[in-house]
Amino acid sequence: MSVSKLSLTRSIAMLSTISSSLLILNKPLTRALRFPIPNLPLATNPRGLSSLSTAAISNNAGGGRTGALSPAPVTEDLQKIDVNPPKGTRDFPPEDMRLRSWLFFNFREVSRLFGFEEVDFPVLESEALFVRKAGEEIRDQLYCFEDRGNRRVALRPELTPSLARLVIQKGKSLSLPLKWFAVGQCWRYERMTRGRRREHYQWNMDIIGVPEVTAEAELISAIVTFFKRLGITASDVGFKVSSRKVLQEVLRRYSIPEALFGKVCIIIDKIEKLPLAEIKKELESVGVLEEAIEQLLQVLSIKSLTELEEILGDSGEAVADLKQLFSLADKFGYSEWIQFDASIVRGLAYYTGF
Repeated sequence: MSVSKLSLTRSIAMLSTISSSLLILNKPLTRALRFPIPNLPLATNPRGLSSLSTAAISNNAGGGRTGALSPAPVTEDLQKIDVNPPKGTRDFPPEDMRLRSWLFFNFREVSRLFGFEEVDFPVLESEALFVRKAGEEIRDQLYCFEDRGNRRVALRPELTPSLARLVIQKGKSLSLPLKWFAVGQCWRYERMTRGRRREHYQWNMDIIGVPEVTAEAELISAIVTFFKRLGITASDVGFKVSSRKVLQEVLRRYSIPEALFGKVCIIIDKIEKLPLAEIKKELESVGVLEEAIEQLLQVLSIKSLTELEEILGDSGEAVADLKQLFSLADKFGYSEWIQFDASIVRGLAYYTGF
């Protein structure tokens, strides 16, 4: 079984509501409860909300029958409530919600155009699912906790482990190949960068049960179609393409132990985020020899498939798969959108191919 995927992410936020606002604005409900709601001080005090709150409380003060609940005593040292969303999240007022809805509509339209069916998964999953399927490196990025049943759970940081769980759960009842897509809310506790928050939406398109490179070619074609619908061209964005098999062949060629493959992938995945000296230092720390590091980084700097073939030869599976992918890109009509880059290696444990 093979899993091929491409995903797009977009920052999102939990849509939050101040529950007391409902009581303040819904006067029949306020009267039914028969007790006033204390006007909690806010860090930001919008004029409209303040006047409504005051009016509701004054209209209801003194009301209520004998034995009704009395309001909690208001102490003078009440902490002010921060009305900003938690760090790394955002609100979606109507003007932003319209844009998000339009974007998600195009996600779904393109997915269905290519014959994908929509699925979804629980936002809350077992912590072990992500550690096992994504690797130990994901643990520090999880919003995780122990629930009241003493179970370790986590808010999903991405969708692919949940997809794998569902496929395994369904087992032989599924007819392969599968073409599923999902648009889901995810959380990662990591350093925020421009355009990347701790809370985000992820668009997944997955093809399961197709071992050939045609699956990757179709997925890239779908993403290109999506960009074209949005008016984005190949001069605006592009795709850097490589395969983990390239790194595997390089490790074998330079006698780097196969057991180090996962750790090396995690480090190489940071190559655009960290200085080269830091990359070398991390490779040394996991046991890669200095000579092998220099040879490895030299291969990873290759941006031409022809040059890669000269080093690795044309008999390896990695070069053959890449050549087939670029041939299919010509036939699909998006060859100008993609380029080879040997340094593109995902660090997560479940990635095995492109």
